[in-house]
Amino acid sequence: MSILERLGLRPVASAGAAERDTIRRIVDALDRLPPERARYLAGFAFVLSRVARAEAGITSDETRTMEQRLVEHGGLPAEQAIVVVQMAKTQSLLFGGTDDYSVTKELARGATREQKLALLECLFAVSAADGSIRVVEENVVRQITDEIGLDHSDFVAARARYRDQRAVHRESPAPDDAP
Repeated sequence: MSILERLGLRPVASAGAAERDTIRRIVDALDRLPPERARYLAGFAFVLSRVARAEAGITSDETRTMEQRLVEHGGLPAEQAIVVVQMAKTQSLLFGGTDDYSVTKELARGATREQKLALLECLFAVSAADGSIRVVEENVVRQITDEIGLDHSDFVAARARYRDQRAVHRESPAPDDAP
């Protein structure tokens, strides 16, 4: 079974011959990954997309950050990271509400503590991709932290590294309308 089939996707039919060949080479390389590794990378990208879509959709900055994190923490070449992120985004947008918890728990079962901490760091990086971590994004990161079995202290330590990007610290309250 190919990685596209594992993620419930098929190759794009409208792509030109050169694009199809490029995509085919990338997917073939992904198919050569051990199944557990491919499953981990797919889950990692899917969970990153959870926080990216926490606010009105997934931005191009968030997409680039997800791709960079898959290169850095997933050990994928950039071309493969792009394909994995695009597939994860599609799945997340289509089935996110129903698959969020189950995919996250599945990822957590096979991840080491170090991998979970790296994921937590990446979640904050994706949240901060546009320069501001909004409360809704922070709440999703907190929920994922619980689902992957990390402690509140792990969440607080990771969040502290992004203190300057937290919207709660940057937004001033509305002026009081009282006379």
